[in-house]
This record gives sequence, C-alpha cells and structure tokens, in this order.
Amino acid sequence: MRNVCYSVAMSLDGYITGPKGEIDWIVMDPDIDFASLFARYDAVLVGRKSYEAARELGGGVGMPGAEIYVFSSTWRQEDRADVTISGDPVGTVRELKTRAGKDIWLFGGGELFRSLLEVGLVERVQVAVIPVLLGGGVPLLPGPASQARRGLTGHRVYEKTGTVLLDYNVVRDSDAGSDPGAEPGA
Repeated sequence: MRNVCYSVAMSLDGYITGPKGEIDWIVMDPDIDFASLFARYDAVLVGRKSYEAARELGGGVGMPGAEIYVFSSTWRQEDRADVTISGDPVGTVRELKTRAGKDIWLFGGGELFRSLLEVGLVERVQVAVIPVLLGGGVPLLPGPASQARRGLTGHRVYEKTGTVLLDYNVVRDSDAGSDPGAEPGA
C-alpha cells in the first residue's frame, strides 16, 4: 500500500509559514536533490490555502507526471481543469492509498496534515528545519491535535545553509514495543 509523507520546511521555532503567510525565509540548499525527492511520489495532496499561496509565488506544486489533489469546500471541479478538487480529504486519501503507484506527498498545509494524521493516514513526516526564528505564523501541527509519536529513520545536515533534514515514521499505539525506526509495514 502507498504511504503518505508530510514533507515540509519548518523554522527553528516550529512554523511552516511566517505571520503573514510568507515563505521567503525558506532557503533552497544547492545540495538537496529535488529530482530524487520528487521521483518518490506520483500524487500530491495540498489544501486550498497552500495551493493558492504556491500559485501566487509562481511556483505551484506541480511535479512532472504527478496528480495534484486540492482539498477545498468552496472550489468546484469544473473550475479547475489542471487539478483534482475534493471536499473529502480522508475519503480521497483512503481511496488513493488502495491504488497502485508511488508514495503520496502531503505538500501542505498544517490543517490538512492534522486531519489526516488524526485518522492514521500519514506514515512519514519529513521536516527540513531552516535556521531562522519567525516568532509566529502557521505551526507545523495546528492545535488542537493528539499526540503522535515518531521514530527517527534518517537525518542529514546541509552545511551550506545549516538546514537539517529529519525523517520520521509515525508510530501508532498498535506499534508499541516495535522498532520505531522500522519502515511502515515492515
């Protein structure tokens, strides 16, 4: 079965955007292999607000060959031919996970992450910690949220920018006593 990975940049003080939604603090380290990162996924999950913010910055969230799912209760599919619109993140992700394919990238945002994490649909959390303090903004995991333990599976320090990449598996209560660093389903 396909896994959902929340892969996101975060400030040292735990925010994924600044107080006014800004992301200009996210540095792109030249040693990060984005082609390899993107090759792991063939579907992208994104909330409407994160999708709009990415589009306004001119970058979008597209990856060659990947299906993009935007979750919105206000947008209609007939208005957005380039992406799939859904008002049911949980149902859509459950259905996606049953299809053959690569893993699924949860691009953003924090509220979508929280809703999928709460129902056990996120297997991995990959955080690029950027060495900046923002003092406010959108937190990695907006409250209220349940505690979710994680097992470290990898880490890397990018010397040029000071970015630290942390990779975790989500550890479920049913996994208690198992190796927290083991791959899901192993």
